[in-house]
Amino acid sequence: MQQGLRRKQIGESLIAYFKTIAKWLQSRKVELGLGVRVTVAAMGALVVALALGLKLPLWAVLTSIIVTQMSVGRSLKATRDYLIGTIGGALYGAAVAILIPHNGEGALLAVLVLAVAPLAFIAALNPSLNVATVTAIIVLLLPIMNHAGVLESAIDRVLEVTVGALTGLLVSFVVLPSRAHSQVRTRAATALELMASALHELLSGLTRGRDNDTLHRLQDGIGAALVALNAIGIEAERERNARLSSGPDTGPLLRTVLRLRHDLVMIGRASVVPLPAELQQRLASPLSRVSDAFAEYLKAAAVSLRKATLPPAISPAQVALRDYAAEVSAVRSAGLTRGVPGDVAERFFALGFSLEQMRQNLKDLERCVTAWADSPAVPGKETSAETE
Repeated sequence: MQQGLRRKQIGESLIAYFKTIAKWLQSRKVELGLGVRVTVAAMGALVVALALGLKLPLWAVLTSIIVTQMSVGRSLKATRDYLIGTIGGALYGAAVAILIPHNGEGALLAVLVLAVAPLAFIAALNPSLNVATVTAIIVLLLPIMNHAGVLESAIDRVLEVTVGALTGLLVSFVVLPSRAHSQVRTRAATALELMASALHELLSGLTRGRDNDTLHRLQDGIGAALVALNAIGIEAERERNARLSSGPDTGPLLRTVLRLRHDLVMIGRASVVPLPAELQQRLASPLSRVSDAFAEYLKAAAVSLRKATLPPAISPAQVALRDYAAEVSAVRSAGLTRGVPGDVAERFFALGFSLEQMRQNLKDLERCVTAWADSPAVPGKETSAETE
């Protein structure tokens, strides 16, 4: 009986372990899709290169891996940049090698400098053309090692890269395609969740002091999330311009998320130190309700973005801020702010202004989430943002 119980426990542990693995894999669908696409692209490029009898299939395989990116939009840019750089580098390298004799070692070094220096300068101005320098070197030096013609080497290089680039781009379109436009939802949702945690920590600091380590970690996370969001937004617009994806313009959502970040910065400056004891006693409770309501709305909006559903009700956040404003008016009427030092009073009133700005930006967020929802708003029913 004990042996049977032990087997049952082992079985339950294995099931729980596999569920954890499955959940983790589910959360990494984009990364898994990229792994599959890169593998298929490498295999496809090798097969095509061998079928065409290319001399160095290695370059086709490497190119297919390079141009197969996280999203279709990024793959388009990588393919374009790689082809332009390769063709330009091959033409320039071949021209230098053909027009300038380089039989001796000294002459070869001089030609190498002449081939590399201008292209390296161009690549410094436009990093997307980095491959041009590499291609020129290959076209210049490979014939010396293989005893082949310079023009033939340039043509082979362009053909190999073209096969790899087109194979990688085709795989990006066909095999588990990942649209940047859909990734914008996830990136924006991640930023909103981090902002919710940071907002709660900032407003809590007005009554209990700040946890600076936690705040720095959250702020760093928000910064990284916004950088990733802006990058994927550019790729999404590239897809929309190429008519590879449809959906709402990414601009309003990205600008709204950025404005919410600015609101957090303003709130952070206004909450450097806790409120005086008398103000804490009167404002701690309404300020806590504002913190909870705003943070909950940000989290719920993030969930709606991920699931492409209509936004949550914004009324709790509006009511909480209205109650806080009413209590602030009562505090001022009672004269509790008269003896407060000037810098403290300045931060206190700046906090109210920042919270009001954030409320308005939350209304903009509501409109953005509505635009990104798969299910349109029910006719005849207005969102709370529209009724105000």
